[in-house]
Amino acid sequence: MKEILMGYQGEMSLKGLNKHTFEATLMKILRYRLKPLGEFKVYCAQSTFYMEPLEDGIDMDEAFARVSKVFGLAALSRSVVCEKNFETICETAEMYLGDALRDVRTFKVEAKRADKTFPMNSPELMRELGAYLLGKHPHLRVDVKNPQMKVFVEIRDYGAYIHGPKVPGEGGLPVGTSGRGLNLLSGGIDSPVAAWRMARRGMALDHIHFASPPYTSDRAKLKVMALASKISVYTGGCNLFVVPYTKPQEYIRDHAPDVLFTVLMRRSMMRIANKIAGKIGAEALITGESLAQVASQTVKALQCTDAAQDLPVLRPLIGMDKNEIIETSRHTDTFELSILPYEDCCTIFTPPHPKIRPELSEILAAEAEMPGLAELEQEAAETAERIRIRLGEEIEFV
Repeated sequence: MKEILMGYQGEMSLKGLNKHTFEATLMKILRYRLKPLGEFKVYCAQSTFYMEPLEDGIDMDEAFARVSKVFGLAALSRSVVCEKNFETICETAEMYLGDALRDVRTFKVEAKRADKTFPMNSPELMRELGAYLLGKHPHLRVDVKNPQMKVFVEIRDYGAYIHGPKVPGEGGLPVGTSGRGLNLLSGGIDSPVAAWRMARRGMALDHIHFASPPYTSDRAKLKVMALASKISVYTGGCNLFVVPYTKPQEYIRDHAPDVLFTVLMRRSMMRIANKIAGKIGAEALITGESLAQVASQTVKALQCTDAAQDLPVLRPLIGMDKNEIIETSRHTDTFELSILPYEDCCTIFTPPHPKIRPELSEILAAEAEMPGLAELEQEAAETAERIRIRLGEEIEFV
């Protein structure tokens, strides 16, 4: 038996004349993800991606795990392919799924006949294959509404494909089909989730992190690198820009009204992020802000923040509550790392009573009293450290 992987399109199948562009991008990503494991033939037909190993001894468990984190696939399955002959289909189904059928009490067969030249229609194939499997496993009974196991048979142009239950994929669109963004990555829960959600919409990502030594430590920086690495299994390899932000932050602290500090700092970060985005060709900035979660995330505060620079600011968490964000962070395996108690420059110098409805006019007036800030921001952008985060790279952080 030759086992292959099958991935089923979701949203991509709704695309029009540009559908082939999305499919070509996804095939390229799948080949890249599978390449370290051995040689695979990857092709697409009838809204399904086939990943066929061309070598013996390939770890198919690892292959399935890798492609299950690729955006663009709504569902996946491990399958075997055989000749489009009913007897061969029966024998192959028993060899491939017989052990699993011995561990359940109820089952059903589902069939899909894309190749209409096959002599049996779908109901006939379901009925006859089900009867064959019942003969091999007398303990089973058919349950068409709530079976413990489903046996799938798909008759396609390239052969008959037999597989067990489909596993949900990540959905979304292939990374790289929706432009490139620069994600403001802190050490908290929200920003890695924001990165995941934008990558799921097809956006390629790099990250920017603001460090303020000695107020923030090397351990805090390492934590952010580890978060970027965790997210890379979904987003692909990326660049992490670490900005030395101590001087601009201290300058704002020493020259601005205390109640406006947080918004002024956020505007400053946005200007620096804009400069780096321009260098790398990023078309948008991404943040993990959620409406009214903290004082700097009220409508008025966000209005002031956005006005600091001219790129679109995408906030994929804007309407999510904290429990929803935490649930996603557990899905992406970033939650436990995010809650480790290392310093974040956004939390230092925070005033006890920040203004929650700042006016842009008073923000601009405060910045007019800080003529040296622009030079410090330019210096910070020019001296940012660029760290390459490679797909699957292990960054130990305990």
